[in-house]
Amino acid sequence: MNGLIALGAGIAALTGIGGGIGIGIATGKATEAISRQPEASGKIQTNLLLGAALAEGTAIFGFVVALLIILFLGQ
Repeated sequence: MNGLIALGAGIAALTGIGGGIGIGIATGKATEAISRQPEASGKIQTNLLLGAALAEGTAIFGFVVALLIILFLGQ
């Protein structure tokens, strides 16, 4: 039983990898866009921060689910 709980918590914690990859790709693309059109940097930066917040939100939800699995099912 404890092995399945650890497996579930591990899978839930993997959402952090997806969030990190998503933020990295978005930052790279935003940098490319700003280098092509410097006059649009304010709008690009705003959209980048919004997208990064949403991507990080999914990672935080996965982390919280992993903690809940460990704390409440791991007894």
